Amino acid sequence: MTNPTGNPDGSYSLRDFLAQTAERDNPGEVFELESSKMLEVKVQGRIWSKLGAMVAYKGNLNFKREGTLEGGLMKALKRAVSQEMSPLAKIEGRGVAYLADQGKEVQILRLAGDSLNVNGNDLLAFEDSVNYDITMHRRVAGMAAGGLFSVRLQGSGLVAILSHGKPLTLRVTPNEPIFTDPNATVAWSGNLQPQLRMDASLRSIFGRGGGETYQMVFQGDGFVVVQPYEEFEQGLGGEGHGGGGGRSLGDLFD
Repeated sequence: MTNPTGNPDGSYSLRDFLAQTAERDNPGEVFELESSKMLEVKVQGRIWSKLGAMVAYKGNLNFKREGTLEGGLMKALKRAVSQEMSPLAKIEGRGVAYLADQGKEVQILRLAGDSLNVNGNDLLAFEDSVNYDITMHRRVAGMAAGGLFSVRLQGSGLVAILSHGKPLTLRVTPNEPIFTDPNATVAWSGNLQPQLRMDASLRSIFGRGGGETYQMVFQGDGFVVVQPYEEFEQGLGGEGHGGGGGRSLGDLFD
C-alpha cells in the first residue's frame, strides 16, 4: 500500500498536516464543501442550519434558535408537538460557519424555483432565500423519527442535506411506486405526498424488524432519496468536490 506521507510510520510533519487539513476557499461561494462531511457557509446576513451542527466559526455571527423572535404560533405548536425534531438555528451576521453532523456525508443542492421535502434529521442548512415549512406526517406509536416529520423547502437558493454514506436516488413513476424504510429515507421531490403503511409480513426483510414494519409509499412522478443506513435517533433534522455551486435537482438522476 502506498504511504502518502513518505514516513515509515505514516506520520505527518506538522507543516504537512497543516497543509493537508487547511480550509480551501472559493471566493464568492456561499456553500462550499471543505470535505465530504464538512460544510463551509459564508454568512452575509442570514443562513438557516440544523441546531447543533456548528463546529466552528469566525467573524461576527449570532446564533439563535428558530422561533426565538419569529415563526408564528403554528410553527411553535408544531415544534411543541414534534418532540422527535430538533429546531433550526438562525445564523446571522457576517462571517464563516463550519457545519457538520455525526460524520454524515453532505450534498449541496441548488433549488431554482423547485420544491424538495427533506427528512428533518437530514437537513443541514439552507439559504434565507429558500422558504420552508414543517410537515407532520401521521403519527405512529413506537415509530422512530424517520418519516414522521419533514421540512418542505421551496424557492431559489442552496440547500445542504445529509446522509449516512452515499445516497441513492430512485425514480418514482405512475406505473412503479417506490416503497422505502422511513428510517433510511432522506428526501423526496416536492410534488410527492408519501403514505405511511404498516405491513407486519415484511418485518424480517424490511428494516430491523421486531414487530410491525412501517413503509413509506411514494406514488406519482418524481424521485426519492435513500441512504444505506437506518437512522433511529431522535432529531431534526461520496467524495467532496469543494465549491458551493450545488447540484440541481435534475442532477440527482445523473
